[in-house]
Amino acid sequence: MSQVIACIDASSAMSAVVSAASWAAERLRSPLTLLHLIEHGHAAIQQDMTGNIGLGSRERLLAELAALDEQKSRLLLEQGQQLLQQAKQQALAQVSESDVLLRQRHGQLADSLAEQEVDTRLVVIGMHGEQHGVDGHIGSQLETVLRRVKKPILLTPDSFKAPCSVMLAFDGSRVAQKACELLAASPLCQGLAVHIVYVGAAAADIEAKLDDAAQLLVKAGHEVSTTVIEGEVEPMLHQYQHQHGIDLMVMGAYGHSKLRQFFVGSTTTAMLAASKSPILILR
Repeated sequence: MSQVIACIDASSAMSAVVSAASWAAERLRSPLTLLHLIEHGHAAIQQDMTGNIGLGSRERLLAELAALDEQKSRLLLEQGQQLLQQAKQQALAQVSESDVLLRQRHGQLADSLAEQEVDTRLVVIGMHGEQHGVDGHIGSQLETVLRRVKKPILLTPDSFKAPCSVMLAFDGSRVAQKACELLAASPLCQGLAVHIVYVGAAAADIEAKLDDAAQLLVKAGHEVSTTVIEGEVEPMLHQYQHQHGIDLMVMGAYGHSKLRQFFVGSTTTAMLAASKSPILILR
């Protein structure tokens, strides 16, 4: 059965990731995998210590470095195991123990997720990882994952509550229509109120596509409203979300439209910093 994967680390978002993944696993009736990665960047790098150091001194220093490497690797493994056990105890409040799997790997997040993709239904990741605050870290990590992983991804800030309402960011493209179809078909957001929001100039073709999307979601049992707003995508979506108290933003993986620029590239860090609620990216 396809799994929900929760990406576990020592960041402030860990508890929210577990809560979001447990909520999703329960609604999707899928097993939950708690995944902890020891990234290559954590591995110690042995420096070139030749120079003017004598042979005996160099060998002694290299031996000490090797011992430190081994100790660091052991500590990272132990820390990861403790995090996984902590996450498991939290998840068991919502998910049965037989449906929870702990997994620890070495490597990069995007690579590991791509390898497990065939058996994955949803990936849950914290918006703010362990290195939050390092320039470019958020954007580069998430952009890589978004490009490599083709399954739905749920990004959560440092807190999570089960959503009661959803905003679908809509641009009228085929991808947006596909996102609407996926939302209608999935039990993940079943029964939640849906706001379909288009940012741009009003036009007859857009209104028609919004109506089609709304009808599809109404047939799936959702209470639906549609809105057209002019302005810049990022601030207008956040403003609408804040004004209407919407719990979850839903987007498609939008080709080259301005909606893609909302979450990929140079605006990623600013968007995540401004977001106070989870974002579900469908594909």
